[in-house]
Amino acid sequence: MRIGLLGGSFNPAHTGHRAISLAAIEALGLDEVWWLVSPGNPLKDKATDMAPFSVRFASARKMAGHAPIRVSAIEERLGTRYTVDTLAKVQRLYRGHEFIWLMGEDNLLNFDQWKGWRHIAMSIPIAVVARPGYDHAARAVPAMGWLRRFFRPAHQAKNWTTWRLPALVLLRFRPDPTSATRLRAADPNWHRRFARRVAGVPSADPPTP
Repeated sequence: MRIGLLGGSFNPAHTGHRAISLAAIEALGLDEVWWLVSPGNPLKDKATDMAPFSVRFASARKMAGHAPIRVSAIEERLGTRYTVDTLAKVQRLYRGHEFIWLMGEDNLLNFDQWKGWRHIAMSIPIAVVARPGYDHAARAVPAMGWLRRFFRPAHQAKNWTTWRLPALVLLRFRPDPTSATRLRAADPNWHRRFARRVAGVPSADPPTP
């Protein structure tokens, strides 16, 4: 299978996550997108409004609905907190699948702060989803000094399984203005809606070979 991996806090999951995933499925010819709900983001550990993992997972399950999106608790199950470690284990566990990493253009701003960021780029293709207002800033970030030579044309996006790594592609979709930050500001008690969903929620991970 051709799988897109979208990591994040999903605090909460929202229509923007869903829209990006469905658009990526079409642009990249994916069979599924897996949402890797993070048990703890090392770059956001000081956040005081981070809901419990079980609540965020439940919000992601509800937002994914019946789309070809699999909500995964694999990081919690494997005990990984850094993307580079998660990817190594996922690729080892599911050798029969082809994976591409999905990330918002805003993530390029601090990509050089990610543990093993160059190793990530050398181990998996990356699809960068453009976000309004970030183009200029993303082109100027430290990581782009190394990454820019590896970008592929968007019209070749469906050929990503044949690319020599590192390989990145910039995808432009109709933007969804939804923001988790604004959702939390508008409803600080959003997590209470999922209180009855968290008990006994099974993992949606595919069976380990």
